[in-house]
Amino acid sequence: MGTTPATFNGSSTYAADLQQNITHAVAIASIPLNQLNANVTTLQGQSTEIGYLQNGFVALQKAITSLTTGVNGGGLSASVSDNTIATANLNSSSTVTPGTYALNVISAGSPTTSVSNTGLPTVADPAAASISTSSTYTLAVNGSNFTITPTTNSLNALAQAINTSGAGVSATVINLGSPSAPSYTLSLQSNALGNIPIQLNVGTQGLLRTLSTGTPAQYQVNGQPATPISSDSSTVTLAPGLTANLVQTGQATITVAQDSSAATTAISSFVAAYNATVDELATNRGTSGGALNGQSIIFSLGQTLRDLTSFTGGGGSVTSVENLGLTFDGTGHLSFDQSQFSSVAAADPSDVASFLGTGTGSGFLASASGIIDGLTNTTNGLFQAQQATIQNRITADNQEISDTQNRITTMQNQLTAQMSAADALLSTLQSQSTFMTQLFQAQNAIAIQGS
Repeated sequence: MGTTPATFNGSSTYAADLQQNITHAVAIASIPLNQLNANVTTLQGQSTEIGYLQNGFVALQKAITSLTTGVNGGGLSASVSDNTIATANLNSSSTVTPGTYALNVISAGSPTTSVSNTGLPTVADPAAASISTSSTYTLAVNGSNFTITPTTNSLNALAQAINTSGAGVSATVINLGSPSAPSYTLSLQSNALGNIPIQLNVGTQGLLRTLSTGTPAQYQVNGQPATPISSDSSTVTLAPGLTANLVQTGQATITVAQDSSAATTAISSFVAAYNATVDELATNRGTSGGALNGQSIIFSLGQTLRDLTSFTGGGGSVTSVENLGLTFDGTGHLSFDQSQFSSVAAADPSDVASFLGTGTGSGFLASASGIIDGLTNTTNGLFQAQQATIQNRITADNQEISDTQNRITTMQNQLTAQMSAADALLSTLQSQSTFMTQLFQAQNAIAIQGS
């Protein structure tokens, strides 16, 4: 901000000169004010640029957090040598030990299936007729009885009522007749594997006959136990959090290993955030550098990035970020070789885990988190301290600007009053001079005429 010199409406011929003296005095007094305004503008630019850099390092910190999760958030996958024998699944809370599991499916098992008895009423339209006119049925499944009450007297309603009874069976309506002479019947299948007795009764009359008696699934894991394990489900638990779905008889190997895909994605995000920060720092260097050009904070932040990626530790095949496929080009940017990382993660997962760590204690992730926190901590981080210093300087300069403006305004008002008084005096003197001149001229004229 600047100060505009006040003007006065002088009546003397020297009014313009007097106004020029005021303007000149105000201009000289405003030189410190102009410098203070320029300082505030510079400081505001530095504050804005520090905000940009802080955002970049916060993004880098988030990438490190994501990398911690990607590396230590499970990171396992299960594959099966022959998916026609079995499939495998790992749940999110799995604590299974990586390794191979030899699965021997002796029998995939089968459910018990029952269908309507022959001799029951023929059902040509399952939406309009049923195998009985009764409104209530008793369903017996493996010794437990369930009351079945269809909403209408139709085969479709009977099947629906069975499916919602929670009896552990699935009911379907199938056509055993020809397309031109349909004959719909009720088919029930046990949800569990094995010999599961199923009967649907109206009073004492049984309406079903067993079509096939089920058998339990049988399997061994790593040749154990000697007597195969029996299961009434085709989905069996092989290890904590590791399940297999038995498809058919045969042998298959299930391999549980580190899954590097999450870590690969996290490292790629880390590299992108790192390079973006390098680019922002570069805008503050060189002859056309930005608001922080020449400031020590730019050197400090650059050194922080170097410290971040120069960490060494762990052991075996992984002791530096270069071993993970991270390398630098001539401009200080990181590049990531995903195939190299996937290879070392598959071959030496324990070495990768040892180098990266868990984000606390030791390891690259703990070191990186500590370094970044020293910058971004909202209480005592470098950015917080720098912003506080700049804001204090801006506040002090703004106060000095206000004080200087007040002094200039006071001086200006005093000068204006003085110049106005001087102008009034000069105007009076000029009026008197004009009167005397006119008087002398008049006397001279009279004298000339008298002679």
